[in-house]
Amino acid sequence: MVRKVAVLGVPMDLGGGRRGVDTGPSAMRIAGLEEGIRRLGLEYEDRGNVSVPQPESRVPKDPRAHFLNEIVNACRRLRARVERVLEEGAFPLVIGGDHSIAIGTVAALSSHYHRRGQKIGLLWFDAHGDMNTPETSPTGNIHGMPCAVCLGRGAPELVQLGERTPMVDVDKAAIVGVRDLDRSERKEILDAGVKVFTMRDIDMLGMSEVMRRALAIVTDGTAGFHLSFDLDGTDPSVAPGVGTPVPGGTDFRESHLVMEHAYESERLLGLEMTEINPILDERNKTAEVAVQLVLSAMGKRIL
Repeated sequence: MVRKVAVLGVPMDLGGGRRGVDTGPSAMRIAGLEEGIRRLGLEYEDRGNVSVPQPESRVPKDPRAHFLNEIVNACRRLRARVERVLEEGAFPLVIGGDHSIAIGTVAALSSHYHRRGQKIGLLWFDAHGDMNTPETSPTGNIHGMPCAVCLGRGAPELVQLGERTPMVDVDKAAIVGVRDLDRSERKEILDAGVKVFTMRDIDMLGMSEVMRRALAIVTDGTAGFHLSFDLDGTDPSVAPGVGTPVPGGTDFRESHLVMEHAYESERLLGLEMTEINPILDERNKTAEVAVQLVLSAMGKRIL
């Protein structure tokens, strides 16, 4: 069980098309992250931010994968920092930043457990599939590619960031909350064979059953799983401050149920919260929601 939470901020604003998510880590800290975690009786250590260059100081060289080299280098630094957290026996909580940061986080977890002869599972909560590659992406924004990268598809510089390729086996991964896919991305998902639970599945089955099925996938034959949580998976009425909002997402209780199931599985290895954009937010509402979701994943309960 988690005893010490080590927080790493990643002010990444290179992977998307709208500015502002680089201030997400600060917004979550301001929203009471430390106080909330300590109230659960857990140790808390803020390890600061990973260094990430600002988009204004760089020129994207590849139109199919904007800021590829910069994102590779930032994710490499993040991998090293997360691995140190794991080696010290603490729980890594990574706060972003756009969703491309997941490449560094998953590379760390995958490598750490690979050296111990174990695999990890991946639970990806998102309105989008994030299964594009440089060849299929309509924008060239890498924040639409990280799930594909973790499953071994995409730019080699990113795919090979960990010690194991793919970082996660496709049959150990599940994507939950999807409701907005690019046309070519649908084919990528079908070709890869990754299990996707769309919002229709959640409507039909209920979130509890969807999480039961998803957790069965990501914990089967693994050391445990990493939960990569994009705030745009929730409905904009719950979390308005995201870069790519899509109507029809999970409501407040469904979103918390994702976290509660993750905690109750006792197999959660790491957690990251991404795509919080305070510039587009309402009085830091999205960061406050993100903090409360983290607390549910750390064991907070109604009774």
